[in-house]
Amino acid sequence: MTSLDRARRRLKAHPMALDAAIAAGVLACMVAGSFVEPHHGNRITWGVRTPDALSLVLMTLCAAALVLRRRVPRTVLAVTGTLSLVEFVTGDPRAPVAMSAVIALYTVAASTDRPTAWRIGLLTMSVLTGVAMIAGPLPWYAQENLGIFAWTGMAAAAGDAIRSRRAFVQAVQERAERAERTREEEARRRVAEERLRIARDLHDVVAHHIALVNVQAGVAAHVMDKRPDQAKEALAHVREASRSALNELRATVGLLRQSGDPEAPTEPAPGLDRLDELVGTFRSAGLHVEVARADQGSTPPAAVDLAAYRIIQEALTNVQKHAGTEARAEVSVVRVGPHIEITVLDDGTGEAERPVSGGGHGLLGMRERVTALRGTLTTGPRFGGGFRVHAILPLKARTPATPETEPST
Repeated sequence: MTSLDRARRRLKAHPMALDAAIAAGVLACMVAGSFVEPHHGNRITWGVRTPDALSLVLMTLCAAALVLRRRVPRTVLAVTGTLSLVEFVTGDPRAPVAMSAVIALYTVAASTDRPTAWRIGLLTMSVLTGVAMIAGPLPWYAQENLGIFAWTGMAAAAGDAIRSRRAFVQAVQERAERAERTREEEARRRVAEERLRIARDLHDVVAHHIALVNVQAGVAAHVMDKRPDQAKEALAHVREASRSALNELRATVGLLRQSGDPEAPTEPAPGLDRLDELVGTFRSAGLHVEVARADQGSTPPAAVDLAAYRIIQEALTNVQKHAGTEARAEVSVVRVGPHIEITVLDDGTGEAERPVSGGGHGLLGMRERVTALRGTLTTGPRFGGGFRVHAILPLKARTPATPETEPST
């Protein structure tokens, strides 16, 4: 930091000291100007004179008033203007007392709004110039009188220009700060959405496959002694479910890798084209599932395709965990106009252990997926027993942010 920058900071920290220095400079200029006497004739010449005592007193009072120009600018303008009028009437020749009124007018114009600045500026110009022309010892057309009009007008214009520039710079800074805050908030929102999406995917993957592993492990333990062949088959299903869980976990956790990581996953995100494979895993675990599809020819967006797959996966997982060992499930995928409807029904009897509509991480995850796509989700017990999950998803994803996808392979 240079010495000039340090001096500027100190002056900004102590504005009264800066105003005192400006007042001292203005006083020096006024006193120096009071010793100069112009001679008018065929040409203007300059001589030396001694200023009157009253003029020196008026200049001193005006300079003292300028020290307070930031705190009470209009009062300082009134004081300096009044003292300038006294000098116009009594001074012969005049001392440049009006210089202090010009500085005060500039301060008022720089610290108020434009209409007020121009009203005060016009009033000051009119009063000072009018009194100087009418009551002063000089002819009304004297150059000193016209100079008063010009200097007061320039002071008002300069003050208004400085105020406008300060307002413009402040507005630019505020817009930049607002844009920075908006970018930070948007970044935090996207991070939160991504974390929520990864959490949903992890829940769906773990809940589905661990439920299958649990069922198959229970079967193997039950028939290990009497039917080893069936136990071996159950353990094979456990192994396959574990491998699938690891693959999907690897794909999901791959989102946390850097974009240039060569180990990033390359398996495509699951969708309705893998519905038969998904249903097969539940059937192998002993759950009776029937599938009905009437969505042929539909090509849903990736986000909708993934959401439909995950909703069916989570709904069947809940059937596996809560509906009882003899439960039967029905899955239907139907295209209705610009929407695709997913329905999962079961006739289980385990309602006492079933999560209520809107409760549980699985149902919450389903609802979040559907809401993100501007769809609707309805869940709840069926009349006569069982549970129903019904989702309506738009075939044209209208997500406000980037469509939800899994790591693509």
